[in-house]
Amino acid sequence: MSRVADMPVYEQQEVEVTARLYNLWRRAKLHISCPIRFSLPDYRGLVMILDKHEWLCADERQNDLPVICWLDFSDQGRDALHLPVKCTLNYYHFAAHKIHVHVLELMEEELERQLGPV
Repeated sequence: MSRVADMPVYEQQEVEVTARLYNLWRRAKLHISCPIRFSLPDYRGLVMILDKHEWLCADERQNDLPVICWLDFSDQGRDALHLPVKCTLNYYHFAAHKIHVHVLELMEEELERQLGPV
């Protein structure tokens, strides 16, 4: 069940995430129990919660109130692992546009750290 199903969305966009990040997440789901939760060092109080079907950036100081969420990944029948994956990006905070790119960079670094070398 989605953590954001009943939350009002400030803005919604259709975006693509890099194949590298998407494949890291898929690998993490196989080796680390979900949900995968970690702090974002550059943003006090913000955490990433990676579940089986969504990536949520939330404010843990406000009971994991959503800030940004990537969901509805279009990966059915995906056979080209080098291509980006389309998904829906929900913003729940007016300033989330300023951090969404850096949040994904931090997510990639943390997944690489937790998974170790291939």
